[in-house]
Amino acid sequence: MRELAMWLLIGIAVSLAVDYFRQPALPQNFASAALQTLDGQPVDLIAMSEERPLLVYVWATWCGVCRYTTPSVAAIAAEGGNVMSVALRSGDNATLERWLVKKKLALPTINDASGSLSRQWDVQVTPTLVVISHGEVKSITTGWTSSWGMRLRLWLAR
Repeated sequence: MRELAMWLLIGIAVSLAVDYFRQPALPQNFASAALQTLDGQPVDLIAMSEERPLLVYVWATWCGVCRYTTPSVAAIAAEGGNVMSVALRSGDNATLERWLVKKKLALPTINDASGSLSRQWDVQVTPTLVVISHGEVKSITTGWTSSWGMRLRLWLAR
C-alpha cells in the first residue's frame, strides 16, 4: 500500500511539473482581446467571467487528446456551465461549423483559423484549459483533463 501511495505521489508530481512547463505565458491583456464566435457574436472574456468563473477551452479538430476532453467540456456547457471554446487551426468557419454539427457539439466557439490568437496567447499545446474569474486567470492546464478536474478548477476559482 505504501508503494502504491508513493507511485501515486510521484505521478502527481510529474504531471504537475509537466503541466507547469507547458502552460502558456499569457499576455497581461489576455482577457481583453476583441473576439467573436462563429455566428458573429462579440465575446468579452472579462464580462463573461464576472458573475462566475469562465472555462476557456483551446482545442483543435485534428488534436487526438481533444477527442477525449471535448465531450467533457461540451457536457459542462450543456449543463449551463460558463464555457468558451477556441478552435485552433481547424479550418474556415463553414468547415468548423460542419465538424461541430457532425460531432453533435453545441459549444460556443471562436475560430482561430490561422493560429494568430493562439500565438498571441502563447498556446503551444492542445488542449489548453484556462479558468478566468473576474477578469483574472486563476488556472491553466494543458493536455488531457478529466471532467471532475475541470469542474474542480471552476469551483476553486469562485
